[in-house]
Order: sequence, then C-alpha cells, then structure tokens
Amino acid sequence: MTQAHEDPRLAAVYQHGNEMPAAALRAWAALIAGYLPAATAVLEVGAGTGMFTAALARELPSAEVTGVEPSAPMRAEAERLSGHPRVRYLAGSAEALPVPDAGFELALLSRVVHHLPDRPAAARELARALRPGGRLVLRTTVRERLDAPVYRYWPRLLQTDARRFPSEAELLADFTGAGFTVHQVRSFAQPVARDLRELRERLVHRPQSKFLALTEAEFAAGLARLDAAGEGGGPVEERYDVIVLERAS
Repeated sequence: MTQAHEDPRLAAVYQHGNEMPAAALRAWAALIAGYLPAATAVLEVGAGTGMFTAALARELPSAEVTGVEPSAPMRAEAERLSGHPRVRYLAGSAEALPVPDAGFELALLSRVVHHLPDRPAAARELARALRPGGRLVLRTTVRERLDAPVYRYWPRLLQTDARRFPSEAELLADFTGAGFTVHQVRSFAQPVARDLRELRERLVHRPQSKFLALTEAEFAAGLARLDAAGEGGGPVEERYDVIVLERAS
C-alpha cells in the first residue's frame, strides 16, 4: 500500500469522502456475497476504514469477517466507524497476511490491487489464505477501462491512473499464476453521490490518495470545472470492473 495511507489526515476524511448511498453499498455487498452466499469466513484485504468489511458482515449473517489493513490510522477509523460484533481488524499487508492457511472461503480486494507493490506475492498469499474452491473478488478498474467521474474535472488524474493501474491481462496473469482460475469478469455500477453538489462536497478535502499528485492550483481548477457543471443533475454513478477468481482445488 502507498505511504499516503499512513497519513492521519487522509484517514480522517477517507470514510466521508468515499462513502456511497446506503442502497448502493447494500447492492455492492449483495453482489460480492452472492459469489459464495454460504460463506462463514470472509477476508477483506486493504480494508481501509471498514466500509465493505462491515457491509459484508451485515449481508452474510453467519459469517465472521476479518479486515486486514496495513495503515494504523485507517484501522483506528475502521474500529471507530465500522465496528460490528462479527468483524475484527488486523494489521498486515497483502503480501504477508496475518491469517492461517485455508482459513477463508471468500476474500475481497476493493480498490487495492493498483496499490500493491508485489501483486504476484499478494496473489500467492491469497491463495494460501483461501480454502480450495474459495473465491476472490477484485473490485477495481483495469487500465483499458478507466472511466471514473473525477476524470471529467481533473483530467490529469486519468494520466496518473493509467500509469498506476494494471491491465486486465496483467491481473489475470498474476492471479492465475498463483493457482486461481477465472470465474467471471464483469462491470457493475452504482451511485456514489446523489448529485454533483454532493460529489463536490465529498471530494473537496481530497479523500483519495490520487489527489495528492495534484498541485493546489490543479485541484482548485478541477473544483471550478465541477462547479461549472452545475448543481443537481441526478445521481452520479461510478463503474468498476469485478474480477472473480476461484482457488483451485
């Protein structure tokens, strides 16, 4: 994970800046849980402030959910904001998971794979942590399909993300090389804000590490473009690629 996630300022604004309407979060949790609805042991790697970790616990009433997060400030926010009786948060990285062999049936990496310094090592660790037949869900955007709403207002972010994000072929090669088979690749979109006004209010404090690449002038220019786009306009949707992999038996 990037050093930016150790920044207490980013951790403090991350949840508010990245949360989505409750119905959209439930839809995402239902989609992810639906790939293994009988799962009783679930792992989220790069759990951040725990938004998806807690949502999966609510969606899967028989599951114990473990969120692994390397950033101490993010874990503190997860404990504060996303506590749940069946959720625990652990310090650790994707390349060295603090969990037993074959301890989980379902795993999630949400907006994480582009941060990993060693994806093949992380893939091997996830294969170790999952039981045979277990499934891994990657919620990401692959390089050839980068289309986030923020690019309309901060076009330089598209250039920087094109350098950071792996292609679909690269991701599949890393994970199939670790013993996974491809179950499904699809797209899924849900609202992230009720309208452009709410989107602006969420982004004004730079709640994602990608914004740290912008100068103050560049960030202000993007806010001006967002303001010029007007208010309202209905829900703002964000699309992600969903790559579902199965741990070989």
